[in-house]
Amino acid sequence: MLTISAIPAFNDNYIWCLADTDTGKALIVDPGQAAPVEEYLAKNRLTLDTILVTHHHPDHVGGIKTLVNDHPDCRVTGPAESPFKSTTSRVHPGDEVVWEHVTFQVMGVPGHTLDHIAFYTDTEIAGRPALFCGDTLFVCGCGRLFEGTPAQMLESLKSIRALPEATAVYCAHEYTLANLRFARNWLPDDRELEAFEQQCIKRREENKPTVPSILGDEKRLNPFLRWDDSAVVNAARKYCKENGLPSDSDTAIFAAIRHGKDNF
Repeated sequence: MLTISAIPAFNDNYIWCLADTDTGKALIVDPGQAAPVEEYLAKNRLTLDTILVTHHHPDHVGGIKTLVNDHPDCRVTGPAESPFKSTTSRVHPGDEVVWEHVTFQVMGVPGHTLDHIAFYTDTEIAGRPALFCGDTLFVCGCGRLFEGTPAQMLESLKSIRALPEATAVYCAHEYTLANLRFARNWLPDDRELEAFEQQCIKRREENKPTVPSILGDEKRLNPFLRWDDSAVVNAARKYCKENGLPSDSDTAIFAAIRHGKDNF
């Protein structure tokens, strides 16, 4: 039986732990810190056997050295072309990663960083297909473009948007309320967004995570997945006119939304 849990780290990171309760083996995604992972493994009597890395930022890889020292048989799987060189299994987009009876498809999703990959499986985890997307897609948001271009990020999000709508999206940060403040400002008449914001506020007041989200919900609500939605396009064109930006393509519309969020 597979279980999945969020291990909080730093101020707003989630390190994901996928566990096989039959074997006691654990897979960890993006361990930026070692201590909370070690504590979780010990408490739940799990053996760390695999780490998945989505990209090289320190808040995603900072705990790996300590974890590997403590668990020397652990496999570290991450992008082949990356500034992070401590992987033991280097993968490219299109590759498969097998863990226990789960097969992950490796997706290339550059934009936030150039080495960014995501791991998708149609094996149901907690009743749904699962996507571990690092900092590419957030609940009602997407990652800043630290290294890539709007065109690259748009293509990455297109590939995610094409996955089954039932997919659970396991991102790496609790940025939801901040993202929703921007989305509601961008689309003030969107009643679904308003209702969703209230649900998320309630969850955070109860100290519950808003992650994972469901891809079908993201497609309806997230402005960064709605570059071809008329309401988002109209808002983007107004923003572009006010800020002297182009608005003549999907890429330009997406870039305007990202520019808006960066300057919100």
